[in-house]
Amino acid sequence: MTGNKEQKGFLNVIKDSRPRWVLIAGVLLLFVTSGMIQADPSPGAGQSPFQLILPLGLEKDSLVIPEDNPLTKEKVELGKLLFFDKRLSANDTIACASCHLPSLAFTDGQPVSTGIHGQKGGRSAPTAINRAFSSAQFWDGRAATLEEQSVGPFANPIEHGFKDHDELVAKVKSIAGYGPLFERAFGSPAITTDLIGKAIASFQRTLLSGNSAYDRFALGNEEQALSANAQNGLRVFLGKGQCLRCHFGFNFADEGYHNLGAGWDKQSKSFDDVGRQEVTNKPEDMGAFKTPTLREIANTAPYLHDGSLATLREVVDFYDQGGIPNPQLDPVIKPLNLTEQEKKDLVEFMESLNGEGWNVTPPTQFPR
Repeated sequence: MTGNKEQKGFLNVIKDSRPRWVLIAGVLLLFVTSGMIQADPSPGAGQSPFQLILPLGLEKDSLVIPEDNPLTKEKVELGKLLFFDKRLSANDTIACASCHLPSLAFTDGQPVSTGIHGQKGGRSAPTAINRAFSSAQFWDGRAATLEEQSVGPFANPIEHGFKDHDELVAKVKSIAGYGPLFERAFGSPAITTDLIGKAIASFQRTLLSGNSAYDRFALGNEEQALSANAQNGLRVFLGKGQCLRCHFGFNFADEGYHNLGAGWDKQSKSFDDVGRQEVTNKPEDMGAFKTPTLREIANTAPYLHDGSLATLREVVDFYDQGGIPNPQLDPVIKPLNLTEQEKKDLVEFMESLNGEGWNVTPPTQFPR
């Protein structure tokens, strides 16, 4: 349902200034849930269910919460401490929050992230926001769950620097104050890699972005929420810009992998980072990376997996030129021939996707 008929119908809604429902990827969002909900399944005995607040525009039915890791207050509180605790690194200098800062929409504002001993990684830190709506994680999708992603960086020599996850567990066990918190969260004082991942993933699932100006315009009947330029940018997004090919649905991401040509070396005719191919070993996945959400996109510069584009305008220009030609360039990436005004309006529309629900105050005290 991505044909011209559906898109034309949506544009007429904008033209008539009576925004009621928005067609994103050809799907009318008729059952978007907002407000306070209890995430299923139910927590275990003695644990308190965490009341997850979904801002306007986010879909309850799309939450990815494993049956063996229901959200509870105890796990979220523990996960938050673990997320911000720099002692969870080989030399007490790096926390998850070192690359996912609340002040930068849970990114770090750098082209590539800096880990232990000042070492530089090879990829930009993606936002931790709205990860509750995704299964596969990381730019290459190598982690099948958010739980797996939550512990992956600890055993990376460039990131947290532990030689393996056993060393991580030993470090957490050495902090006596964590034992009672694990017992409260999981009913046992045992500390394992699996439980650390479940706690951190639980916290990450509370980092949400919705109720943006776009949501209020499209779903809240606030006709003035989007400027005329942003509304035109939305038309470009849906039509000439062909953004819907990858950025569709309420989270503006297809959860797929695409080769845009970023990182292609014309001289060597190769990628330093082959992306998804490293996971699948399939030639067609060479240079392909996961589609990021566009929510909070104005707050998460720089862009692309290598942080090679500093601004949203640069991103628009990159797509307008048709990416960078290479043998595996995604066939949907083609020159767009946007006008200068269309480019400006498209940027203004993307800026309207900044929302709320992810503002977190870092803890000031940690277990001893």
